[in-house]
Amino acid sequence: MSSPNGGLRIGVLTISDSSSRGEREDLSGQVIVDMVADLGEVTERRVVPDDEATIAATLREWVDAGLDFIATTGGTGISPRDVTPEATLAIIEREIPGLGEAMRAMSLEKTPMAMLSRAVCGTCGRTLIVNLPGSPKAVRECLEVVLPVVAHAQHIMAGGGH
Repeated sequence: MSSPNGGLRIGVLTISDSSSRGEREDLSGQVIVDMVADLGEVTERRVVPDDEATIAATLREWVDAGLDFIATTGGTGISPRDVTPEATLAIIEREIPGLGEAMRAMSLEKTPMAMLSRAVCGTCGRTLIVNLPGSPKAVRECLEVVLPVVAHAQHIMAGGGH
């Protein structure tokens, strides 16, 4: 389903304990909003804590609302509170490992810490979900890698040809 203005209906979900408490500004979410403007309209934007049930419930709500593309930021590392991949895996039907692999490959050119990323990407119904890192710089770099294929992926998921 496209937005009333044409293009995709997009959700931006920031996963951060400190931002959800109002202790830190959501800079990474804003980077996503700015970068996806040419794809469509951000119809949902939310900041939630690093809580697996809350993340999964928000993703499910947005999938059920018919969003085409959901970009998450935060919670993809290996700290005890990093549960975004688990929440995403709980709702996706098909994983798309190539997206995460492409982001990690690009990131490895900049830092060996990229090996610690557990970002998951996949589909639920006709919604594409992409987990991005938490820092604004890493969000920008990773989104630059995946954005060129998002519209095509959505076209294919909606039944369009290759």
